[in-house]
Amino acid sequence: MDYAQLKCVPCEGGQPPLDPAVVDEALRSLDGWEAQEARTRIHRQLRFKDFVEAMRFVNALATLAEAEGHHPDFAVHWNTVDVTLWTHSVGGLSENDLIVAAKLDRLPETRAAR
Repeated sequence: MDYAQLKCVPCEGGQPPLDPAVVDEALRSLDGWEAQEARTRIHRQLRFKDFVEAMRFVNALATLAEAEGHHPDFAVHWNTVDVTLWTHSVGGLSENDLIVAAKLDRLPETRAAR
C-alpha cells in the first residue's frame, strides 16, 4: 500500500493499535524506519551535513505534521534528527503514523540526509 497517497484522519482513541503483522508489512515500504517498543512505535534517525540542514528538515517536518494533523516526537542533536511516530490515543501505531512516515520519506529535505 502506498501510504503517502492517503490523508490522516482524526483519531480520538477507542480503536486498537495496528496489529504487529501490519506494522511489519508496512515497514517494508518505508525507508529507514524501524519498529520499537514491541511494534508500538516506529523510529527513523536522519543525519545531515550540519545543524542548518537538520533544522531545514525539522521545519519541513513541522509543516507536513500540521497539514496532516498528526505530530511526531522528534529530537535534534546538531546534525542528527530522531523521529518517532505513534498515536497516543490508541497506545501504539495507527495508520496515521504510517501515512506521516511515508510522506516524510518523500520530502525533498529528507533526501538531504546522509
